[in-house]
Amino acid sequence: MPQVSLADWNQFIKNHPEAHLLQMGEWGELKNDFGWKPIRLILNNEVGAQILFRRLPLGLTLGYMPKPVFSGQWSAVSDQFWKEVDSVCKQNRAVFLKIEPDVWTEEFIIHHSSFVLSPHNIQPPRTITISIKEEDEQILARMKPKCRYNIRLAEKKGITIRAWDDISAFHEMMTVTGGRDNFGVHSREYYQRAYELFHSKGTCELLVAEFEGKPLAALMVFANGKRAWYVYGASNDQERNRMPTYLLQWEAIRWAKVRGCEEYDLWGVPDENEETLEAQFESRHDGLWGVYRFKRGFGGMVKRAAQAVDRVYNPLLYWAYLKFIGNRA
Repeated sequence: MPQVSLADWNQFIKNHPEAHLLQMGEWGELKNDFGWKPIRLILNNEVGAQILFRRLPLGLTLGYMPKPVFSGQWSAVSDQFWKEVDSVCKQNRAVFLKIEPDVWTEEFIIHHSSFVLSPHNIQPPRTITISIKEEDEQILARMKPKCRYNIRLAEKKGITIRAWDDISAFHEMMTVTGGRDNFGVHSREYYQRAYELFHSKGTCELLVAEFEGKPLAALMVFANGKRAWYVYGASNDQERNRMPTYLLQWEAIRWAKVRGCEEYDLWGVPDENEETLEAQFESRHDGLWGVYRFKRGFGGMVKRAAQAVDRVYNPLLYWAYLKFIGNRA
């Protein structure tokens, strides 16, 4: 299983329309520009992984394999594949490799002693996914009545949606939203590079909601094969009574449908079961609770990705990592 070029990897992804956004070659190139080194491996054109390495002190690295491309059952991946992965990780002096399987919790069982269940995920494990295979009216009918009402209200109150390319203005809006809702924001250069890489291939769009020419909210939506992901979204504090974010999200869903997507991933809600989410969303606003009220309105299913697993190469330093993460929690 040789390491493959970006061109060969992109062909592999093209032949695997189920592949996750985080395995797209453009994602690896984006991370490469911001401190990560991507290496891509393919076995028999059925199993593949884009591994990202982050430099640590003393020439060591941390390895990260987000949502690898496995045809069939995750547990059926051959030992040969993992031996090649281990070889690459050791060549890059990885302390450990964190793997986030592209399966839901109920579909995943660890069958190999070389994996350690990790207490720490990189991506938000719980999300809401919306089936968008049906006609628009059927998708709308599954939404909460208030969400459906807000979409119509935004239309009546003069909100318009269009494609946008003003990354500086988008970053300013993200900064406002991050300060208001207390989440981290990437640099303007990061969003610019993400837009350049994906938009040029038709797999990303930046949409803006406006009123009388004034930007009020914007989002960046990504698509690959049959899936789409709402990854970055922002709004300022103007004209919020016109509900621009609801119409904006609806137009992003319609954008994904036009590209043949069948599932729309709202990317991140609090990591609690649905009963807890429904019982507490009106009283809590910390962390991802602030967006759950909004996302639940679109009528999708709450799902949880399988917990991350780690392959450990340096047990002592891995122990130190766990202690550091524990102290941060």
